[in-house]
Amino acid sequence: MMSHPIYNFCAGPSVMPPEVIAQAAQSLKHYHDGLGIIEISHRSPEFMQIIAESKADLTQLLNIPEGYQIIFMQGGATGQFSAIPMNLLGEAKGADYIQTGVWSEKAVEEAALYCDVNVAANTKGNRYTTVPHQASWQLRDDAAYLHYTPNETIHGVEFTWVPKVDVPLVADMSSNILSQPINVSDYALIYAGVQKNIGPAGLAVVIVREDIIKPSRHPIPTIWNYRKMIAEDSCCNTPAVFSWYVSSLMFKWVLAQGGLKAMAKRNKTKADLLYAAIDATDFYHNPVEAHSRSRMNIPFTLADPKLDAEFLKKAQAQGLYNLAGHRSVGGMRASLYNAMPIEGAQALVDFMKEFERAYG
Repeated sequence: MMSHPIYNFCAGPSVMPPEVIAQAAQSLKHYHDGLGIIEISHRSPEFMQIIAESKADLTQLLNIPEGYQIIFMQGGATGQFSAIPMNLLGEAKGADYIQTGVWSEKAVEEAALYCDVNVAANTKGNRYTTVPHQASWQLRDDAAYLHYTPNETIHGVEFTWVPKVDVPLVADMSSNILSQPINVSDYALIYAGVQKNIGPAGLAVVIVREDIIKPSRHPIPTIWNYRKMIAEDSCCNTPAVFSWYVSSLMFKWVLAQGGLKAMAKRNKTKADLLYAAIDATDFYHNPVEAHSRSRMNIPFTLADPKLDAEFLKKAQAQGLYNLAGHRSVGGMRASLYNAMPIEGAQALVDFMKEFERAYG
């Protein structure tokens, strides 16, 4: 048994606060009237309360204004790659997409099944290491919306600014939602798979300004139909009850920590610690341009790739788990989501310095 804490740097499913895990574990055995949370009906008064509280807490966290609806849907963010053009195109033929990493690339590929996709900017040629300046974007005049990914989980690229466009702005915030305050009014639609910064896999959150949902020229399957899901309180089918419940616990946890301003301060501290350690030596390297670096997902490489396996082995022996980079890029990656304590980032930095002394 390890004598030191375990810190989980996985990009998703990701680290959860111990107190949330403890409460969820207890609820598995007993939630209401002798039943565990995964046994209760999604039509029961108890689950109706979870729905109401989760919406209220998320509205408070993000200061969601009137005119927006919150939908909890299955299929993760990947499901939304299709649902968005289905629900937002209306009579339009196409939409603009900004491609800055693997996940926005996947969104482009999926949307192309439903509409004419204009990739207005694409940094694949730069190996997804930067955010393109808006002045370089080639936007179309008749786009139904503009889609972008504020934070790319795999390549560690993050927008530090919000695009200003004349069409509805759609954002995939799967890996940076609730990490800092945002102005929801800047967006027509925000969506996020919950398994990174909110809860266990199995659910996606959609925050949509109701007036942008357009009648479709083609039938939309019920589980992807925003209007039907809104009308049925996200329960057109049996929802992912446990994922939804744990997400509701996470909303309360973030509120108890001081809300999004406190999360932003905490997340900046963690990211600054790790970037400072990487930049202080030639032994480690982060490929992303400084102005585009992610606070949530920090990829880095070792000067000698032959040391990668040893680094991961010794890191795990020190309780530092899931630091391997994505299979498509290799190297290392540390994900510093809300639930990762500052102590975890410091433990990683301390280990990196120790490893360099031994192998540098």
